[in-house]
Amino acid sequence: MKFYNWIGRVEVSVAKYCLITMTFLVFTSAMSRKFGHPISWAVDVSTFLFAWAVFLGGDAALRNDRLVSIDVLVKRFPEKVQRIIALINNIIVIAFLSIMVLYGIKLSITTYYRSFSGLPWLSYTWVTISVPLGCLLMLVTILLKTKKLITKEGAA
Repeated sequence: MKFYNWIGRVEVSVAKYCLITMTFLVFTSAMSRKFGHPISWAVDVSTFLFAWAVFLGGDAALRNDRLVSIDVLVKRFPEKVQRIIALINNIIVIAFLSIMVLYGIKLSITTYYRSFSGLPWLSYTWVTISVPLGCLLMLVTILLKTKKLITKEGAA
């Protein structure tokens, strides 16, 4: 559990730095283009940073129960029914994330020879690998949450 918590802190830090750097690059690129000196590689690096920020931030949000949720109807049910609905929802999320990991790996393999136009030496795989890795992190998180939900249900 210590390692899992450490990974969580690292991914939040990386996602923050990706977002900050991406914002700075987009702003700098826009300003330099305005003054006639565009930075050709800034959009490519921003794309790379955005992908990583999205998937690492997604796991951070999932870990802290910060994902968007509309539970107006679910909150009206008894607690046991709420847990059953949460379990069904988690099973659907587990299936989805498992598929995303598999297809994300395939995507990463197929984009190996594709490169950025502004950074021809950088493979696009470095962007697409964020999909399976981020989804794998989310899969671990949702599996731990599901285990906790089942354990809590068994105790009730």
